[in-house]
Amino acid sequence: MVAGRYTEVHLAAFLTASAALPLDESETVDLTRAMVDVGDRMSWNAPIVVDKHCVGGLPGNRTTPIVVAIVAANGLVMPKTSSRAITSPAGTADTMETLAPVDLSIETLRRVVEAEGGCIAWGGAVHLSPADDIFVRIERELDVDTEGQLVASVLSKKIAAGSTHVVIDIPVGATAKVRSEAAADQLASRLSAVAARFDLALTCVQTDGSQPVGRGIGPGLEAFDVLAVLQNAPDAPDDLRRRAILLAGAALEIGGKAAKGKGEALALATLVDGRAWSKFMAICEAQGGLREPPKAAQVHPLIASRAGRVVHINNRKIARLAKLAGAPESKAAGVQMAVRLGDEIASGQPLLHVHAETAGELGYALDYAAHAGDLFEVES
Repeated sequence: MVAGRYTEVHLAAFLTASAALPLDESETVDLTRAMVDVGDRMSWNAPIVVDKHCVGGLPGNRTTPIVVAIVAANGLVMPKTSSRAITSPAGTADTMETLAPVDLSIETLRRVVEAEGGCIAWGGAVHLSPADDIFVRIERELDVDTEGQLVASVLSKKIAAGSTHVVIDIPVGATAKVRSEAAADQLASRLSAVAARFDLALTCVQTDGSQPVGRGIGPGLEAFDVLAVLQNAPDAPDDLRRRAILLAGAALEIGGKAAKGKGEALALATLVDGRAWSKFMAICEAQGGLREPPKAAQVHPLIASRAGRVVHINNRKIARLAKLAGAPESKAAGVQMAVRLGDEIASGQPLLHVHAETAGELGYALDYAAHAGDLFEVES
């Protein structure tokens, strides 16, 4: 496949078949091993190399840059290679690219990690799992993301990156990728079983997937949320902050920097005292320079048609709206949330703001919002 002997039609058939007849554990292990074997592998002069991954499906859940900064500031090695968006409005690499270069060679990535203890780079640029990059391109067109392929994708990249200890974030919610605790338990079990075959220490953390995280959905908008949290801004999104502290705490515990149950306190202290922000700036400078995320030329509110309490937010439709506005191809495009679950709202109040680069993309997004139905459910 990596050598180009199969067409996109062949690959689409394989992925479709994997969705219809899911891979079992043995097949997932074999696919993971094959994906590792055809790419480059990294090794580090450290006994513990920490990594994290979110299985996705939750708009705005951009904890990785914050977690890397906290973990690296505490002396652990965390060479984070991330993907671009598959079916979402932004991947970590897309968001990070609005703040610093992410297309790093292996030599540059190694230099950054040796200097700062961490990085946030695009995995495709360093060819750690080139088969996954091909699968991602086809999955994006098919709009599919199967469990077996997800497990192989995640773990092949962690193994190739030289990781030894991994934290997996599994958001659970009615309109997230994983929709029930039972499904999350099953995915965690599959991830743990396959990871054990490769001697990876792995911790799965189930998190709230009932609504988008932070305010921004789209590369640039999510980057502004990340900066607000790292800079301890008074108006920083509290849910993004708390989630990043939770995951960073798990990483500090699995990496041996904090005792069981003490990781979150250390993560919080690292954020509050400014060490995380200092480390993030240093990582960005080492990757090529910290820069300001872009802002969209077109911004338009979506208005509540009646007063009441917000009781449901449809993650999938919100993500679709952000994509129609131009994300992730347009880095400034997306959606900025104005309300959260439980909020009491007035008729005429903005529910969100659509950000787009062109009037045409803004029109596509607003037309979808007008006909999509239940982006928000409001009870009187």
